[in-house]
Amino acid sequence: MALRAGSLVDSLGGELHGDAQRLIEGLAPLESAQDQHLSFLSHPKYQSQLTASKAGCVIVSPQFKALALTRGDCIVTDNPYLYFARVTQLWKKALAKVPSSLIHPSAVIDPGARVHPTASVGPLCVVESGASIGAHTVLKSRVTLSENCSIGERCIVHSGVVIGADGFGFAPDQGAWEKIEQLGAVRIGHDVEIGANTCIDRGALQDTVIGDGVKLDNLIQIGHNVQVGAHTAMAGCAGVAGSAHIGAHCTVGGGAVVLGHLTLADGVNISAATVVTRSIHKPGHYTGMFPIDDNATWEKNAASLKQLASLRERIRALEAQIKLLTVNPSSP
Repeated sequence: MALRAGSLVDSLGGELHGDAQRLIEGLAPLESAQDQHLSFLSHPKYQSQLTASKAGCVIVSPQFKALALTRGDCIVTDNPYLYFARVTQLWKKALAKVPSSLIHPSAVIDPGARVHPTASVGPLCVVESGASIGAHTVLKSRVTLSENCSIGERCIVHSGVVIGADGFGFAPDQGAWEKIEQLGAVRIGHDVEIGANTCIDRGALQDTVIGDGVKLDNLIQIGHNVQVGAHTAMAGCAGVAGSAHIGAHCTVGGGAVVLGHLTLADGVNISAATVVTRSIHKPGHYTGMFPIDDNATWEKNAASLKQLASLRERIRALEAQIKLLTVNPSSP
């Protein structure tokens, strides 16, 4: 497959400097691209790779236009990374094969489920009674959509995802556990993408809700009654405990954990491996982790941390003495 550079710009915009008839036969990173490839520069720290790149054409921002022109053809756009994302979409669309059937023969769909005629359900999927799938949504292989759960339009659900398993709810009873039946469902909005083997539990009483445009990576756990606001993105292995409310346009880094019943405001960014132990009511970037170090140094620092409370009290006592001396210099 090949696309001409001029046709890319005709479809996606941008300012082409170079041969409009140049054939683009693939997409590649700057360091490995060859003459037949299109690449991009999205961060200044990689500009040395730009000058050395053998790519036939490179997508750059206006600030790197002059540098790009010293090496060859380029497409200038305000947001090269976003432009490259749209190129990948265009490329995949051109490569896409039309399946003979949108419902794989091995998929199991309950007669009481509702699947839009334009939705695609892959091999070994299970869609249970009362579940619904919106227009142009794609379920890859082995996806389970449990009873009464819904997925909106234009969603992509990758292999192994389980939507609507029971939430983790048990009441203690004399040393044993009594199950709390999970009577809610899961409601997923439009334009959501869910990574492989991610699990989203149904609510206990109310529904678990995933807003429009949310992007979830692989191996994420979303607990019961959680609400995730529109266009929030979470990286792999993140976990959100039951009844947490996460706002719109948030990011949660890989391996981060949000404890149950907490609230994150819109626009909160959580660093990887952070454990969120309190609600966050203001947008911003939040981090909570102990930096990695060689083990001996880490053990010394960890031992020091255990003494912080007593050190704080000693400092307060010293501050009180200093204050007293300042007010009454003659005090013993």
